[in-house]
Amino acid sequence: MSMLCIKNLTKRFGGVMAVNDVSFEVPAGSIMGLIGPNGAGKTTVFNLITGICRPDQGEIIFDEKSIVNLLTHNIISLGIARTFQTIRLFQNLSVLENVLAGRHSRMKSGSLRAMLRTPFQRGEEEAAIAKAVQTLNFVGLRRDAAQLAKNLSYGNQRLLEIARALATEPRLLILDEPAGGMNEQETTNLITLIRKIRDQRTTILLIEHDMSLVMRVCENIVVLDYGAKISEGTAETVKNDPLVIEAYLGTDEE
Repeated sequence: MSMLCIKNLTKRFGGVMAVNDVSFEVPAGSIMGLIGPNGAGKTTVFNLITGICRPDQGEIIFDEKSIVNLLTHNIISLGIARTFQTIRLFQNLSVLENVLAGRHSRMKSGSLRAMLRTPFQRGEEEAAIAKAVQTLNFVGLRRDAAQLAKNLSYGNQRLLEIARALATEPRLLILDEPAGGMNEQETTNLITLIRKIRDQRTTILLIEHDMSLVMRVCENIVVLDYGAKISEGTAETVKNDPLVIEAYLGTDEE
């Protein structure tokens, strides 16, 4: 069964065809990679899925429902969360507060309950803190809960972004270059974490330039080049595809 189905997705920016008639499916419970050279359209696909921009054509089906034209917060509430290629944390808030910011998407108390500090609101806040601490423990940042986000190492800031996304309780987690800036040991730990997240029944779709990570963790891979899909299959299939080799390495004539 597919968790996410992309059908004939197309997006233009002026005269540039950023995404050109792209179709693929992400099976529920899988780890799928979306790869390609710089400028291939990968992040644009993520932005279309998460409502940051709108497609010119095509369908985006999540859990058998169209999410085209939904607002980002509505897409989050359906169960899709993401991280970004460039870290987007609240740098002057604590690690715990950053995760709580993600958790608020699942809270029901409105502004009136918050102002009145009703028993329901207080109970919900306590539950949110407990869930945030649990999430930090899951990604290995429990001891840093009181630290300001800006004081974390670069690798741990990446983990904090993942923790904040997980706090929304996603069924589909979209990771945009999660290993960017990580050293070898941090990348190895990230691979373990990605597998742990999948084992919690969360489907994962990721963009990553670290081909070693992609080949080790992804069960299926979609390859884009100049906005179009040029290959799809297992890691072994994709890495031996002449079109993929040409896209990454160029031709002899070039």
